[in-house]
Amino acid sequence: MEETLELEGKKNFWFADWSFPILVGLLSAGVFAGTHMYIEYGVGAFNEVAIVAMLKAGMDGGSYGAAAAFGASFLFARILEGSLVGILDIGGAILTGVGIGVPAILLSMGIKAPLENFGLSLLTGAVLGMIIGGIIIMIRKFTINQSNSTFGADVMMGAGNASGRFLGPLIIISACGASAPIGIGSIIGAVIFYVWKKPIAGGAILGAMIFGAIFPVDLPS
Repeated sequence: MEETLELEGKKNFWFADWSFPILVGLLSAGVFAGTHMYIEYGVGAFNEVAIVAMLKAGMDGGSYGAAAAFGASFLFARILEGSLVGILDIGGAILTGVGIGVPAILLSMGIKAPLENFGLSLLTGAVLGMIIGGIIIMIRKFTINQSNSTFGADVMMGAGNASGRFLGPLIIISACGASAPIGIGSIIGAVIFYVWKKPIAGGAILGAMIFGAIFPVDLPS
């Protein structure tokens, strides 16, 4: 009976891998459309005032470098974090990355159509979100989920930046559970970032990835 319920749960929309990109796509569509509203009408952006101010500075001065670099770096880091830890930070990946970083990149390239048309902004955000969700699921399938343990988490959304400081130890534990070399790499990366006075989660992820590439895990066929 328990096995039957477990199998039914895995087939359920809320537990299926294929539903995650759809949920991220819906969320990203709303956020990207919110940025369209802000650009066109001056209200509607989903983010902190200081971060939206970087996009506003680009709109006024014509230079979107700061907003593009800040948003894109957050998006890249959160995709890695979501893949390894199993938690997608909505604030960093969607609100900052999709809501500020991607629009700033498009505007810097002179591509304004997705941000001037409401329908197109919804479609663009949805496609971006589905790509992000698909990448996270794909990375997890070819890395962590190939082993017998999921290391404590499937993918979920909602971890804010305030909780990011608690993810460092979880990342290190997950890396140690994968293999000893990957765990050592994660610890080294975390220590370097700690000395550098940066969040240790980023160092732990990069250290685990580097040592994982050098010492790949020999997974059973």
